[in-house]
Amino acid sequence: MSQKLVTKKNRKVRLLRELYPDIRCKVLYQRDYIQLVVKYGLDHPDHLEALPPPTRMPGKPVVTRLEDRGSRAG
Repeated sequence: MSQKLVTKKNRKVRLLRELYPDIRCKVLYQRDYIQLVVKYGLDHPDHLEALPPPTRMPGKPVVTRLEDRGSRAG
């Protein structure tokens, strides 16, 4: 993904967080999408070679569990 588009995406997310601070969102980049597709077997890695390579491929993806929104006391 081009840096110009990444910057635009990050700007939109920043504005979303300023306007709606109680909404939590996670930004997924192309490399994250490819890792999820491969992890859950939705496509084979060799089929993904047609996509332009991501700028950075980190190590093994880390899965974080978001706390359950319904369990908050309020």
